[in-house]
Amino acid sequence: MARRPTIKDIARQAGVSESAVSFALNGRPGVSQDTRARIRRVAEELGWQPNSAARALSGERSGAVGLVLARPAHTLGVESFFLQLVSGIQEVLAAARTALLFQVVEDIDAECAVYRRWWAERRVDGVLVVDPRTSDPRPALLEALGLPAVTIGEALPQEDEGGGGIDPAAAGAMPAPRLAATPAVLSSVRADDAGAMAQVLEYLHGLGHRRIVHVAGLPGLAHTVRRMESLRTEAARRGLGPDQVRSVLTDYSDTEGAAATRRVLAEPEPPTALVYDNDVMAVAGSAVAAELGIPVPGRLSIVAWDDSALCRVTHPRLTALVRDTAGFGRLAAGELLAVLAGDPPGVRISERPRLEPRESTAPPPAHT
Repeated sequence: MARRPTIKDIARQAGVSESAVSFALNGRPGVSQDTRARIRRVAEELGWQPNSAARALSGERSGAVGLVLARPAHTLGVESFFLQLVSGIQEVLAAARTALLFQVVEDIDAECAVYRRWWAERRVDGVLVVDPRTSDPRPALLEALGLPAVTIGEALPQEDEGGGGIDPAAAGAMPAPRLAATPAVLSSVRADDAGAMAQVLEYLHGLGHRRIVHVAGLPGLAHTVRRMESLRTEAARRGLGPDQVRSVLTDYSDTEGAAATRRVLAEPEPPTALVYDNDVMAVAGSAVAAELGIPVPGRLSIVAWDDSALCRVTHPRLTALVRDTAGFGRLAAGELLAVLAGDPPGVRISERPRLEPRESTAPPPAHT
């Protein structure tokens, strides 16, 4: 195994002392600009990289940020949202020569334990926090640890959702605004899930659908609750009760998405439209409808929350909410790097998803 170059190797080849090398590589005064440039050139030629453990012991940055997912592992391999989110995060971090430390755990308690361990070991400079909970211990823990963090997917402030303040629909047409995080301590990237669900229900109601089921994700996730609440609010606004428009919970997997579809379609008065919280469940639901001989969209309309290649290659192609998920990740990573560079915590607003009608939606049959 090749031996890693050391500060001593750099000093020998550059013809300087080891202390001079340390000063130059750590950006400290004590060496001339010419000497600093020569030392860094030699270090690059030798392929030297800083030792992260040694940097942590000295109190310097680790050069890494962390991301922990507390999700059932079997749901991650097929869900495109996280793949696109991580690709956007990695795009920004790679440009900043910052590593991403990624871990999947079973539950929120295990996630908090990872944060404590990373903080104690100084493994990361900050973390990206996904899946905000309705009752969430993570913000208080991260604030207590003093670990910089950006939460991804918080709700828009009430005034932004209600028409005052920032218009989230307009946010997609311009650089995402950065607001003061007062009174929050942690930074956040916020999404308008309520507005997106309102858009879906308005579209389906306009087509004539009056029996609609939302096949939702995991209970306890803040965005699941926001979508369910928005569905109820928008349904009530149109005179539709919970016997006509409702949500059912799943774990986001194709298996549970298919099972939920089978259950609701077996009801005496089945829904004429289904809204799925991700693309995988929507495709699974479409397959169940085909198996049961229920034509899509002749007797059943299907909408997927997150657009993906799956939605576009399935027959019929699925109507879906389109958003720049990679851009969501870029916003979050950029905000965390800004905080690590010394900016105060802030809030960034992501663009509202837009609904793209395709062949999986149509007016319901006249007899319904």
